[in-house]
Amino acid sequence: MNFKHLDSIDPSTCINGKMNRINRLTGNIFRRHLKDFDVTSSQLTLLFVLYKRGGLTQKELTDILFMEKSSVNRNLRRLFENGYATKKSFPIIEITDDGKMLLEKVVPSWQAAMKEIRESLQQDGESAVDTILSKLKTTHS
Repeated sequence: MNFKHLDSIDPSTCINGKMNRINRLTGNIFRRHLKDFDVTSSQLTLLFVLYKRGGLTQKELTDILFMEKSSVNRNLRRLFENGYATKKSFPIIEITDDGKMLLEKVVPSWQAAMKEIRESLQQDGESAVDTILSKLKTTHS
């Protein structure tokens, strides 16, 4: 049997594989820094956006963050259960005072994770990440 397509690939050059490895490496750093807060980086991202942008619908959060609807739903459910977000003005979702207090406690650890990643990436690496994100958002949003 001939596997001409399989023989021609080199998984080390797969852009998706590289992006997934970047995501896992940065995710590991954030998990290490956030382990004491019982919150994931995805949940924090939702809370940061809700804090900065005010009340939003789930669809708006999905669109802003380029997250799957099911991922946003799963993370919001946990935030509602913990009292960090509310849907009392449904369909608008808002951060609660408890959510704001959590962010206030988490920010120093979040900043430490960001510092560690920035030190590894250096300015040219962070600029490259910004460029990749900008190019992908422009062509696929």
